[in-house]
Amino acid sequence: MMKLFWREHFSFLLVNLFQLFLVILVYWLDGNHRSTTAIYAGFLGIFILVMYLVIRYVIHRSFYLQLSHPTNSLDETIHTKGLSPLSLAIQGYLSSQYRHYQATVHQYEMKQQQHLTFITQWVHQMKTPLSVIQLTMKGKIEPIFQSIQEEISRIRTGLETVLYTARLEAFEHDFSVQRVSLQSVINEVVFEHKRSFIRHKVFPQITVDETIHVETDPKWLSFIVGQLIGNAIRYSAEMSETLSISAFLKEDMWVLEISDEGIGIPAQDIHRVCEPYFTGENGRKYRESTGMGLYLVQEVCKKLHHQFEISSEEGRGTTVRILFFHAR
Repeated sequence: MMKLFWREHFSFLLVNLFQLFLVILVYWLDGNHRSTTAIYAGFLGIFILVMYLVIRYVIHRSFYLQLSHPTNSLDETIHTKGLSPLSLAIQGYLSSQYRHYQATVHQYEMKQQQHLTFITQWVHQMKTPLSVIQLTMKGKIEPIFQSIQEEISRIRTGLETVLYTARLEAFEHDFSVQRVSLQSVINEVVFEHKRSFIRHKVFPQITVDETIHVETDPKWLSFIVGQLIGNAIRYSAEMSETLSISAFLKEDMWVLEISDEGIGIPAQDIHRVCEPYFTGENGRKYRESTGMGLYLVQEVCKKLHHQFEISSEEGRGTTVRILFFHAR
C-alpha cells in the first residue's frame, strides 16, 4: 500500500522540492544571503509538503489499501473505498463497465441456452426416424439390411455424443448420484454394443463381481463406459478377438478397467488424447474418430469426482481405468 502511494506521488515530491530549491535560489541570487531565512523558508516548505502528503494518505488510505490487494469477486471491484472525488469517479466508471459486462454475459448465456435447446431438440427429432427405420428392417437378414443397421448404429452413436456434449454445459442440472451396481451397468452397455462386437469379431471378457456397488450417476456412467468400449472395439478390430472388462479394489478405490490388445496409442499422442477434437495419428487411419470421446469421458469423470487414467503402448493395446471412491 505504501509503495503504491509513494510511486504515485514520487514525481509530485520531486517537482515540489525542485520548485522550493528554485525559490530559495532566486532569493539568494537577488542578494538575500541570510542563511537562517533560507533554512526557515526551506523547512516551512518541506513541512507544508509533508503535511499535505500525510493528509492525502489518510484520506486515500482505504482506497490504496483496496488497490493493493486482489479482489475475490467482481462485485468487490465496483465498491471502491474512499470519499475523494477520484475514488467516487473511479467507482462510477467501474460500475458503468460492470453493467456493460453483465449485459454482454447475459446475452452470451441466452445464446448458449438457445443453442443448447436447439441441439437437444434436433437430436431427439433425429432419433424418431432412426427408430422407425430400425423397426421397419426388424427381422430382415439380407446383407444390405445388415449394412443399413450398422450405419444406423453409427448415426445413433454420433447423436448420443452430440447430445451428451450439449448436456455437459448444464451438467449440474442433469445428474443424480446413486448407489449403482457396476456389473449391471457393464452388462447393459455391452448388450447395447452387441452388434458392434459381432461385426468386428471382438468378444468381451467381463470380470465384474455382482456385489460391487459404486456411488455415481448411472446415466453418465453408462455414457462413459459406452465411449470406452466403443473405442476399444474400434481399435481392436482385426488385431485382437478379446476385450477385457474387470473391476477390483485398489486401496480405498474401486477400479473399473477396460483393456484391449489393439493398435494402441503412439507415445507422442498419449498426453493429448483427452484434448477436445484431437485425433492424432490414429485419427488419420480411422475416419470415425472425432477427438471428443476421451475428452468427454475425462470431463464427466471430473464432474462426478471419479479419477480417470489411461495407459497405452503402440501395437500392444490400451488400458483405461475409472477409479471410484470406496465408501466403507
